[in-house]
Formats: sequence, C-alpha cells, structure tokens
Amino acid sequence: MRIFWVLLRRELSSFFFSLTGYVLIAAVTLIIGSSFVMLIRNLGSDPFSMPVTELFFNSLMYWLIVILIAPVITMRLFALEKASGTFETLMTTPVGDLQVVLAKFFAAMIFYLLAWLPSLVSLFLVQRFTHQPRLEAGLLGGMYLGILLSGGLFLSIGCLASALTKSQMVASVISLAVGIMLFILAYMAQVVPATVTQQTDLLFYFNLFKQMEDFTRGAVDTRAVIFYVSATFLFLFLTLRVVESRRWK
Repeated sequence: MRIFWVLLRRELSSFFFSLTGYVLIAAVTLIIGSSFVMLIRNLGSDPFSMPVTELFFNSLMYWLIVILIAPVITMRLFALEKASGTFETLMTTPVGDLQVVLAKFFAAMIFYLLAWLPSLVSLFLVQRFTHQPRLEAGLLGGMYLGILLSGGLFLSIGCLASALTKSQMVASVISLAVGIMLFILAYMAQVVPATVTQQTDLLFYFNLFKQMEDFTRGAVDTRAVIFYVSATFLFLFLTLRVVESRRWK
C-alpha cells in the first residue's frame, strides 16, 4: 500500500510540475464561468424552471469539457514515459503492474476533480445573485457523483489509449475518437425511440445525457452507477493487460 501512495504522489505532482496542469484548470474555470455568465444574462433574476445544477451540467458544454480534457489529462500517463524510456525503469522496480495502473488513474481522477472545484463557486454565485432557491446537499451530491462517474469512464479510456502507444498525440486522438463515439451513441439513445422494453433498457445504459440529468436533479439510478463503474473497470482491466503484455515480447 505504501508503494501505491508513493506512485500516486509521483503521478499527481507531475501535473503541477508542468504548465499543462495549470492551463487545463484555467481553461475549465474560464469555460464554466463564461457559461454561468451567459445563464445569468439570458435568464435574469427570475426563478429557474429547473435546479441550477441541471442548467449547466445537463448541457452540451459539460460534455464538451469532459470529452476534450480527458485526452489531455491522460495522454502523458504511459505514452510520455514510454517515449522517454522511464517506463521500463519504473517497471523494473519492485512495483506491481496493477499498482502502476491504479496510481496513474487515480492521480488523473484527483486532478480532474480539482479542475471542477471552481464550478461549486459558480453555482453559489448564481444562486446568490439571481435569488434562486437554496442549493440542497442532495442536488450537489448527485451532481458531483455524476461528474465523478462520467469523468472516470472517459479517463479510463484515455489510460488505455496512452498505454497503447508511445506518442502522446496518437493517444489523445484515440481517446478523443472513442469519447466522440460514446457521445454520438448517447445522442442516438436520446433521440431514437425505443418500442421494446429490452431496447429501452439497453438504450438507457448509453444515454449519458439522461443519466447526467438524473444526477443533477439529485436522483441516483443504480443502473447508471453500475454502467459507469463496470465500463470504467473494463477499460482499466484492458489497460492492465496492455501493461502486462510487455512481458510477452
């Protein structure tokens, strides 16, 4: 366990030893802030017809941020070390493959969540200056659970993409392509009517928009949680297998 925490600190600190980490946080903060400014300008001080959390986090802007920043966060995790030759050095030390994969993933997750912290300030500012109803803990908890689960899925995809190549650019393109495919699949699940019960259940698992809408309302559907957790574990398992494959070469 001590080795895992050492690896986690190593990976997490690497995000703040380069300009990329600060640029990412600044970019996310700028987009979130601009979005809430537009909301206030368009809606004024009248009470909203839906929770403040749903107005932004159930929009295309949220998914744009997730799809774009996940490849940038994860592209360097394995690819950079492979390109620089430090990955083989790391793997010759007494560390397990699983520890390396989990440390890199959780470091990416922590950084991802830190990038979303300014959104909490934006929510309270909108609630304060537009005289909206008080933000409830259930709404905030559901919203950030949705951010956590959806972010974990896209970051695990990025981990797999980074483990497959030595090029950070290639890794980011692969991760972005898969993320866009998921987005398109979610859009199809949103607009294509389902006439059979089985079809309805199947489409629900890929309807990321509807799932995030539920989270932002404070409603947690266990089917959505199971889908996100299972899909994240699947991509992390594939990442582990890619890392272990170096022994077969």
